[in-house]
Amino acid sequence: MSKTLEDIAKQLNDADKKVQLIYAFNGSGKTRLSRAFKEFVAPKNNEGRNDDEAELSRNKILYYSAFTEDLFYWDNDLEADSEPKLKIQPNTFTDWLIALLKELGEDGNIVANFQRYTGSNANPVFNEEYKKKIKDFSGKEVEIIVPAFFEIVFQVAAGLPERFNRTADSTNDEPPVAQGQYKAIKISKGEESNFIWSVFFTLLQQVVSTLDESNVGDRVTDKFNNLEYVFIDDPVSSLDDSHLIALAVDLAGLIKRSSFTDGKGLRFVITTHSPLFYNVLHNELGNDLRRVNPDGISSWIYKRGQSEKYLLKKNADGGFELPTSNDRPFSYHLFLLAELRSAVRDGQIKKYHFNLLRNILEKTATFLGYLRWEDLLEKTADGVPDPFANRILNLSSHSAHAGEEVADIEDSDKERLAQLVSFLSETYRFKKQEVEND
Repeated sequence: MSKTLEDIAKQLNDADKKVQLIYAFNGSGKTRLSRAFKEFVAPKNNEGRNDDEAELSRNKILYYSAFTEDLFYWDNDLEADSEPKLKIQPNTFTDWLIALLKELGEDGNIVANFQRYTGSNANPVFNEEYKKKIKDFSGKEVEIIVPAFFEIVFQVAAGLPERFNRTADSTNDEPPVAQGQYKAIKISKGEESNFIWSVFFTLLQQVVSTLDESNVGDRVTDKFNNLEYVFIDDPVSSLDDSHLIALAVDLAGLIKRSSFTDGKGLRFVITTHSPLFYNVLHNELGNDLRRVNPDGISSWIYKRGQSEKYLLKKNADGGFELPTSNDRPFSYHLFLLAELRSAVRDGQIKKYHFNLLRNILEKTATFLGYLRWEDLLEKTADGVPDPFANRILNLSSHSAHAGEEVADIEDSDKERLAQLVSFLSETYRFKKQEVEND
């Protein structure tokens, strides 16, 4: 039975779990669910948001999503070849965040996390407070104060190939970089996303460390005392596989070490469209964790029963479902095949289903050792792969307009897709009971 996102937010809130992991395709409502969940945990009034409400929300829930990334932007209006800078948009959240990170001296940990998850040699440098002159709307020149930590310059060694930039992993055979011999660069969009995640993850590490102190009076800050939830929506969009795995292992370890006893403590909700990220977290959260106490007696920090895994589904009627997943990570191609079977069964084939079909073909061809995914298709009488392959290629190519992804498909193409799904299942013996979610 279909539910609203508000219903699912209530379902997640009512669950007595330390961590809830959700897989969903892009476009299934993950980001909207994060907003619905935040509104459920800390609702705003009908007369508009005010600073007191923003503080109440922040005290109860921290969340990371695409909206978090929107708070960071590049200053591209450079004068006199000045340094490119990544800036942070001031608001109640970023004012609170930056003040806290400054107070706790976390800039070094942000840099370490950024370089760990990107493998980048760029060194993020936060600004000190300074004054600058700008022109107001009337064209008059005025002096403003730029607060510390609201601008970041990324530096690399100047005059040397990038592979010679000194890092923690550098060998003694690499030439040294003279002090001060650096240049500012504009990092890639992927690195930017990972830097923003590193800021959030560094804060999260401090949250867990702080709340692990049971004596409230001995905590380094009281800013997290009322925190109930951390909601994380897809922090992995720009990571390669090795760094994605490292992030998933680190995040799972942090969650497992956080305090949670008898239903009390910090709770986590994580959503993702990445099958690898989901599966690594699934595995890590399935492992128990013990701690050896000062008296030499060990105690459980985390047991696998404290987690729950789900698959978020968007139904044809516009509603949603959140069934629990099984006890093991899913195989992504089997999950895609289940989605295709469901679309064929319900007569809801859309253009994006051809993307799923091509994805299955590519993964299966790689696994079976074929050079071309077309070789998996039925052959014509003269042994040539089915010419419908070109139609799949055209229908699964990236569209210039997002609306085309759900455009209507010709009936003949729908029938052919249904035939191919049946052919793949029977020829390559995919186990139907593992993929059907009726």
